[in-house]
Amino acid sequence: MPESVYRVTEVIGVSSEGWEAAARNAVETAGRTVRDLRVAEVIRQDVTIENGAVTGYRVRLGISFKYDTGD
Repeated sequence: MPESVYRVTEVIGVSSEGWEAAARNAVETAGRTVRDLRVAEVIRQDVTIENGAVTGYRVRLGISFKYDTGD
């Protein structure tokens, strides 16, 4: 089995629809510039509240991607 090295970086996704949409936005946006995404782990979830109502959802993700070894 070939050895691999992965990096984990944190990203935050935002949505007015819900946490799933916020996570999807974060992964899809990161995927436009980072190749070979592997796993996203939810680190934290929170909501934005305005006038007593939830107006936004935020998800902080730890996203891992594989380093390109040139093989």
